[in-house]
Amino acid sequence: MLLDRLFAPFDHLVAQSSAAIPLRLIVGFGFMQHGYAKLARGADNFTGILAALHVPMPQVAAWATILTELFGGAAFLIGFFMALAAIPMLIVLLVAILTVHLPNGFSSITLVSVTATGAHFGQPGYECDLLYVACIVAVILMGPGILSIDRALVRHLRKSNGDRGG
Repeated sequence: MLLDRLFAPFDHLVAQSSAAIPLRLIVGFGFMQHGYAKLARGADNFTGILAALHVPMPQVAAWATILTELFGGAAFLIGFFMALAAIPMLIVLLVAILTVHLPNGFSSITLVSVTATGAHFGQPGYECDLLYVACIVAVILMGPGILSIDRALVRHLRKSNGDRGG
């Protein structure tokens, strides 16, 4: 089966490892939170932001981003077809780095001033997005871990194939 062959190179790592689980949870939750925030503020608001950044077809890009964040985040959260979900997720992150965060430098937290009202921060750099990229790549290289839909599917397929003698 395709899934069986897809995960075969990682069997020794995945069977023994649960290291992917916290990475999957934070990436999944983080992406879903960002997608939900865009929806809660209104997709038209995000479309306007993308138009101001001169992103081509801002309405299409806005919905593609929102859906990628919601469904890609959910895929990572439950460990379901993450290798496929990772592709648009990485594209969203790279576009965000290049169009928004790169001019602000590396640091995701830049302290601008401290006043009586508290700390005031500047625009975030690309550090956080780069961390997301690293987590996604690490999880894809490690495999989904033992508590994932993908692993359950592979176990089920192997059991089914074993029961039929092949």
